[in-house]
Formats: sequence, structure tokens, C-alpha cells
Amino acid sequence: MPTFRIKEAAGLLGVSTDTVRRWADSGRIETTCDARGRLAIDGVTLAKFARELAESGDHGEGRMVVAHSARNRFSGLVSRVVRDTVMAQVEIQAGPHRFVSLLSREAADELGLEPGMLAVATVKATNVSVEIPQAN
Repeated sequence: MPTFRIKEAAGLLGVSTDTVRRWADSGRIETTCDARGRLAIDGVTLAKFARELAESGDHGEGRMVVAHSARNRFSGLVSRVVRDTVMAQVEIQAGPHRFVSLLSREAADELGLEPGMLAVATVKATNVSVEIPQAN
């Protein structure tokens, strides 16, 4: 299973490297060493943590989003894959964003989709809304 360096994990979670290091130092997220002996996070662990983080609404920086316009490509971690005989449901956690895709089982198998893998959710939509929350 892949491992992700602290900088990569921070980018995928949408937080700073300092935040990920604080979480690791406090034991909030488990770390390991990569093949070169550098601090890293296992892909499955990171995917589970990303899901928990998104569900909690705590994104580590203590700030609420006041403006945002998402782009159409979201790098994230595969957090869940459910396969049946014909279709597959794939969930990707990209920072606080969760994407669910339905695709053929054949496509999921060909891509080798498994939890903890790095993937990109590409979204094409005819309706995209932009919201700006009320300031406190």
C-alpha cells in the first residue's frame, strides 16, 4: 500500500504541513517511515483519517471558509470501494470534500482501485453553484 510524505498528506487533507505534524506528534494520526526512512503516513490510515476529518468538520486551521470556488479536478484518496457483479461505487476523500462515483466493475478492476490509493475526481457539471457563507 502506498505511503504519503507529510507534505503530500497535508495537501490531500487541505491543511498545512505544520498541522499534520502536530496531529502526528499528538498521536491523532499514526505515522510510519517510508522506504527511505522519512516520516510518512500509510495510505489506508490517511484515507480513514480524511474521512473522519471531513465528517467532523474540523479541518485543523480553526478557520471557517468564507469564500471558495472549486475547480473541476480534486486530488484525493480512495476511501471506499464497493463492488458488485456489474458496478462499483468508489468514494474519494479530497480534503473536506467527498466524491462518490459509480462506474463499471470492469473499470474499477482495471484501475486497481483500493482504499488508500491516490486518485483524482474529475467533475463535469452543467450546474455549479458558488456560495459565500455569512461572516460572523
